[in-house]
Amino acid sequence: MAQQRTFLTAEWKNLLMLNYAVEPDLLRPFVPAGTELDTHDGMTYTSLIGFEFNKTRLLGRPVPFHQSFEEVNLRFYVRRGSRRGVVFIRELVPKVAVTAIARFAYGENYSCVPMSHRLESNAGRLSAEYSWGSDTARCTISATTSRTPYLPSQGSLSEFITEHYWGYAIRNGRTVEYQVDHPQWQVREADTAQFSGDGSRFYGSDFGRLLERPPDSAFLAEGSAVTVFRGTPISEPEMNAGTI
Repeated sequence: MAQQRTFLTAEWKNLLMLNYAVEPDLLRPFVPAGTELDTHDGMTYTSLIGFEFNKTRLLGRPVPFHQSFEEVNLRFYVRRGSRRGVVFIRELVPKVAVTAIARFAYGENYSCVPMSHRLESNAGRLSAEYSWGSDTARCTISATTSRTPYLPSQGSLSEFITEHYWGYAIRNGRTVEYQVDHPQWQVREADTAQFSGDGSRFYGSDFGRLLERPPDSAFLAEGSAVTVFRGTPISEPEMNAGTI
């Protein structure tokens, strides 16, 4: 593989992950050419994830007033040969410049909305909450846990959700592939987790109905430093082969 160039570095911290088993037909219209849906134990998943974006540097330089902010994304999981990746249905941040850069560089479906978060830790019990939108359009994900952090074991659902190190998007009609590098994260299974609000306002009616039910699993992860590399369009032969 040719040496990749770093596009962005940051710390992703305090990740809250709500995971839903879904019918594959719901996701197939969003699968980029050259990839296929990834599954765990025969099940297809989508995840609604909130986290803190800190110490953000673009092309090695900090962006004024854009170094610390929240993000919430709705994503699902794909493969391209041996590469396990994610596709974002929608990503929300409170910063206009982040939205513009992500759309231009990767073709990602970013939108700018008001956001906030809250974290509380008391006697080993951790609570996390991420909110976005305003007034009647406000949505929130939240979770609590008193469980011990652990490194996900190979083949577990928590490993499947957290250990995808490639991203795929469609830009100008072509599939773009980019690598995301970070160490394995410790996770804590949630004791309680929920979504509240009208998800159809941000994700459409099908995903809105999905979010009305309790998640099939939920984790909190401390996170780490991450590096996002520049994206590369997949060639037509690679898209047709679907392998590396």
